[in-house]
Amino acid sequence: MMRRFTPKQWLVLGFYFGSMLMIPSCAWIPPGDKPAEFLKTPTMEHTLSRQLQHAPLAATEHWPHEHWWRDFGSPELNGLIAIALKDNIGLKVAAARLRQAQALVRVEGARLLPFLDAEAGIEKGRLSGNGFNVTLRGENYVAAFITPLSLRYQFDFWGKNRAAMEAALGEAAAEDAEQAEVLLQLTGAIARSYIQGMALRQQLDLAHAMVELRRGLLTMDETRLRLGLDSADQVKQTTIELEQVNKREAGIRDQLDIQRNLLARLIGKGPDSTQNLFTGTVINTNKIRLPEKLPLELLSQRPDLASALHRAEAAAQHVKVAKASFLPTIDLTAFAGLNALRLTKGASSLANLLFSGSSFSYGIAPGLRLPLFEGGRLRGELSAQRAEYDGAVELYNETLLHAVQEVADSLSRWRETRSILEAHGRLLSAQQENLGLAQQRFRSGLDDRRALLAKQHAVLDQEYDLKTLEADRLVAIVDLMEALGGGYVNDLQIIQQKHEQKLFSWLPWEI
Repeated sequence: MMRRFTPKQWLVLGFYFGSMLMIPSCAWIPPGDKPAEFLKTPTMEHTLSRQLQHAPLAATEHWPHEHWWRDFGSPELNGLIAIALKDNIGLKVAAARLRQAQALVRVEGARLLPFLDAEAGIEKGRLSGNGFNVTLRGENYVAAFITPLSLRYQFDFWGKNRAAMEAALGEAAAEDAEQAEVLLQLTGAIARSYIQGMALRQQLDLAHAMVELRRGLLTMDETRLRLGLDSADQVKQTTIELEQVNKREAGIRDQLDIQRNLLARLIGKGPDSTQNLFTGTVINTNKIRLPEKLPLELLSQRPDLASALHRAEAAAQHVKVAKASFLPTIDLTAFAGLNALRLTKGASSLANLLFSGSSFSYGIAPGLRLPLFEGGRLRGELSAQRAEYDGAVELYNETLLHAVQEVADSLSRWRETRSILEAHGRLLSAQQENLGLAQQRFRSGLDDRRALLAKQHAVLDQEYDLKTLEADRLVAIVDLMEALGGGYVNDLQIIQQKHEQKLFSWLPWEI
């Protein structure tokens, strides 16, 4: 005679056999290749000692600070950046991506909690004329139910849902860092464009002065030609030189319009909004000095590095999700409510019947799902996630090397532009002294006015080149501030120490 098991015994047997199935299921997870490794931050002691040897230094704890552009002392530049922070389209897009990533964190986090539903419904229908119940064949019926409490919960024994939430948190943190990177690139682009525009505006004034000087020379040569004191060749040469400076002046006006239009786009406005720019005071580079110690903890200073590390962290959690998909899924559903059915003939009493004690119903249903064969889908997903992790790590390594290069390049430009500017200053002083001697000879009658005007043009030409070099110097400062993160600070120093020691607390099992 077959033995009958009680419901409790069936439940125990079910979980016993389920546990037996869980054990070999773990062996299905295929081993992966050796995962990519994080690079340590390259040493830069020799580079720094060479670049800072002759640079002016200033004692400061944090450099650059968050609003680094204010160090240039330009109210016009400050106003442009203030408008851009409010109206730039790229910043708005980055903010939208961040809000989306934060919303996905809430979505993934909800999987760790039980789902509670409430339902109610009414149904009118007809039973089949060929049903099992002979007495109810072909009868019309009305059914109603009220379920104020319906619970669904998935046990997260293997950490799959938590890993999915951690991955979403990593993506949100990466988007936050990328928003800071967009802000840094935007402020740097505005500062560079404004510096170039200011230099062009000053060069336009010098080019206009050179045009007036060449016109004076042409008038003088034409007078000498009429008086028979000179040949037509000199007039032709002076005309050529006049047209050359006219061409230079027109080119500067074109470049100035380009910078105005670029700034209009960067601040999120139309081109008319920047037509009256570049009327502010000249920026003084002597107010900006390097700190005694540069902040080279690049992971905590550079938003692009922070974003790349967060992406790698999220990819590691995706690997854990893919691995947990090989393991059994255990969930629980339960409900409690009222349920009643009446034939149409007695439909008037359905409400009283529904709310009677005998209509109370409930159910509890634990469930187990074990993936046995899915056509290689799980292995393919795991392989894809492992490849994504390797790619994220290598992207971080590439970003780190690029960051170190940018710091070294910007330090070199900082130093060399300062040296070039000092040398050009000495050259300009020599030209000005030469002009002073020419003025003395002109007053003494030893030289004519044409020689004096030629010396004046040489001074203007050197002053014109000086404006380009001053702009290069300012742009080098902007580049260095941007290379060092532009005042960005995060709390990743501990993570950096862990990853340099290869102690990844957030890496799931073995990647």
